[in-house]
Amino acid sequence: MKNLVSLQTGRVRALIAGAFAAALTLAACTEPVMTPPPPFPTSTPPTTSASASAAPAALPDSIDNKPVLAAPRAFESPKPEVVKLPNGMTLWLLERHTLPLVAVSLTVPSGSSSDPLGKEGLASITADMLDEGAGARSAIEVSTALQDLGVSLRTGVTMDGSAFSLTVLKKNFGAAFNILSDVIARPRFEEKEWKRVSDLWKNALLKRADDPNTVARLVTQIAVYGRSHPYGHTTDGFMASAGNVDLNAVKAFHAAHYRPENMVLSVVGDITKDEITRFVSDAFGAWKASAPAPEPTAFPAPVRGPSIVLVDRPDAPQSVIAVVRDGIRLQDADAPYYELVNTALGGSFTSRLNQNLREDHGWTYGAGSYFSETKRGGVFGARAAVETKFTEPALTEMLKELRLMASKGLTEDELAKVKSQDRADLVQAYETVGGVAGRFGTLSILGLPASFDAVSSATRQSASLDGLKKIAAAVDPAKCTIIVVGPRKDVQGVLQKLGPVEHWDPEGNPVKVGN
Repeated sequence: MKNLVSLQTGRVRALIAGAFAAALTLAACTEPVMTPPPPFPTSTPPTTSASASAAPAALPDSIDNKPVLAAPRAFESPKPEVVKLPNGMTLWLLERHTLPLVAVSLTVPSGSSSDPLGKEGLASITADMLDEGAGARSAIEVSTALQDLGVSLRTGVTMDGSAFSLTVLKKNFGAAFNILSDVIARPRFEEKEWKRVSDLWKNALLKRADDPNTVARLVTQIAVYGRSHPYGHTTDGFMASAGNVDLNAVKAFHAAHYRPENMVLSVVGDITKDEITRFVSDAFGAWKASAPAPEPTAFPAPVRGPSIVLVDRPDAPQSVIAVVRDGIRLQDADAPYYELVNTALGGSFTSRLNQNLREDHGWTYGAGSYFSETKRGGVFGARAAVETKFTEPALTEMLKELRLMASKGLTEDELAKVKSQDRADLVQAYETVGGVAGRFGTLSILGLPASFDAVSSATRQSASLDGLKKIAAAVDPAKCTIIVVGPRKDVQGVLQKLGPVEHWDPEGNPVKVGN
């Protein structure tokens, strides 16, 4: 490498010398005669006169005359063509022919909130069973066929719906879409696969108590909504309800909820409307739901739980602290503004909570906050995992930051930062065909139009400090429930200073404990 550098340096010097000689030759043949350029400066600068050094030459542009950047353009999310297909599905199609890729998201508006009482987790285990053998293929054959096509079928269940997505080369789209149609419309639901999948589910529920963050999420849903509310559990359900879910229940849930007239098929990429219409016709054929549509789920108002909940994790080196309450409906006119408040409070690395608890004090690897995206009113929460010995000061600082945000709102600098981040996040979300299809799927599950992100972004970009101050009141901890998952003997005294403490087990059931 040293010889190569020397050789390259020599070549450069030769080129410079040749160019300089050529310039001198040219100068000698023309009028007037040009004097040679001054020599390159040496390590010792030439002596200057006092008058020359008295004042430096003025710079052509002052540092104060920085160029003024134009205001960024408003974010414009891509607009899909929305079509009702012959089999009843709704198609959201966005053609992008720059790359030979096609992304698909097929959504069903039935998630964990559709779980029958006492059979929590049914929607999730149903989705898990769909690719365990479908159509003419066994579970292994489904997996192998997808791998051969270079495709990964992703399944996700939220409170409001279930989604199935894949991204594939255009030349392999037909084969991949046929497999997806079998998974959705023609699952086998074989007994041997059910035993394996359900055993894995139950084992995961048994191990859930070992993960304090997962326990905190479960307890949050129960504390905010109540155990019997449709939103009162996480998607994987409860240990007690898993025994009530059998293969017949899975078959019945699929027959009632997986209906083409309720589904939204989002397709983004190198494909036309005529092509996707033909693929849907060939793959799904005359498939229809095989059971009556279920009755709409009733959603009562959330019932605020206890003020303080403690879940004991004996001898744990960390405590998970959370401050939670009911959140917002995304359909509400003020909903877009809450995202700005949250970004400043705990939705980014430079947010107040993370800077305080992590950067300033070093009590945690990360602290944050969120407003959950749900169709019928979500959750606001602030959460961090901290060293157990710092539980009291960390909780004190978290509550202080919430009170400060609720009373004062954002600063001018924060407003500029969160608006900039909002634009960047939305652009990133719509960069890839898979990202666009996934976002379309999420919007359809939430019952929102494809224009929602663009309209919300424009709303946020017009936000003012005074307007956000009113919105920020939603994070007032006086209306929240404090949750701590940690060693009772170390943190109980801390919490009792704040008020009466209820003790729950990792499944969210109240328990009695001694002093």
